[in-house]
Amino acid sequence: MAKTLYVGNLPWSATEEDLAAFFAPLGEVKSTRIITDRESGRSRGFGFVEVDEEDVEKVITETNGKDLGGRAIIVNEAKPRQGGF
Repeated sequence: MAKTLYVGNLPWSATEEDLAAFFAPLGEVKSTRIITDRESGRSRGFGFVEVDEEDVEKVITETNGKDLGGRAIIVNEAKPRQGGF
């Protein structure tokens, strides 16, 4: 079973491939997704990484606050999306 992690404070230049490479040494990365602005197509500075459920705690512990592209990233378990408009 896979779990989705929220990854915040990403550098604007980060790609989905960068995320996969950053998290790969800690376990299998099932998927990565960087959220972009609908109008400009630019990164919104956060994304999601899907990893095996048994790797979640290790991945969060070893990556939260670590440097990625000159920024200290925030990593925690993703929460279900709240209804918006």
